Amino acid sequence: MLKTSIRFFEDIPVRAVWDEESSKWWFCAADIAEALTKSKNPRVYWATVKRRNSELFANCKQLKLKARDGKFYNTDVVDESGLNTVIALIPSKRSEAFTRWMKNMSASLDEKSKQKAYELFESGLIDNIEVGTAKGLRQIQGYIFGGLYDFAGQIRTVNIAKDGFAFAPAVYLDGALRHIEAMPESTPEEIVNKYVEMNVAHPFMEGNGRSTRIWLDLILKKNLKKRVDWSLIDKKDYLAAMRESVDDTEKIFSLISGALTDNIDNREIIMKGIDYSYYYEEE
Repeated sequence: MLKTSIRFFEDIPVRAVWDEESSKWWFCAADIAEALTKSKNPRVYWATVKRRNSELFANCKQLKLKARDGKFYNTDVVDESGLNTVIALIPSKRSEAFTRWMKNMSASLDEKSKQKAYELFESGLIDNIEVGTAKGLRQIQGYIFGGLYDFAGQIRTVNIAKDGFAFAPAVYLDGALRHIEAMPESTPEEIVNKYVEMNVAHPFMEGNGRSTRIWLDLILKKNLKKRVDWSLIDKKDYLAAMRESVDDTEKIFSLISGALTDNIDNREIIMKGIDYSYYYEEE
């Protein structure tokens, strides 16, 4: 399963793929050429540009991307640095607008996802989510990232790591998720332990933290008539506690239990909670 996304510049799709080796997004060069020129044959246009400018060979690599026929092909891609080179070499009146769009793209994806998280609550669809199950978590992640990532709502099939920590191996995910579903959730301690285990499983390619915090709130609401007021938990404290939770859940339990509120349907607390949840993920 590739971690890919499609972002639209004036209705022209620009495909991107995440490369684990370099830990960054790479953008389809032909798509960039089409966005800048509206060429009817962007692959040929890009091949011509690349042939005439030898420096592009050092700025691009090939990764697999899905084509319109549904198959995956090795495709010329560039990272952010190479992107600037491509923009500079392709004459276009749209260069400035495209550059601004690219700079705001990541923020735009997060903003779109956040708006969908708001909608999940505002629409009442949140009440149809299964509570405490892997299916329920997939429903949450699929909704707030649907249309932004092609893997939305899908359990990953590759191994992932962050900051040197390897999450649950993909081959064991099904068993791990069944185990987590069966964990008790009748006390604050049990619920936090279940939340920590789901974080260690990290079942998605993207959006695990944002989805799992909503999942946690639903479990608390159902079983304890509580939810977390995330605005009461400092970002640095939360991230440090989550890193420690793999070996010791004391700090994350202390933070969460200290931020529990009875105002489970308070709109301000819910919306502010989404804002803080997304803030935790900002670099």
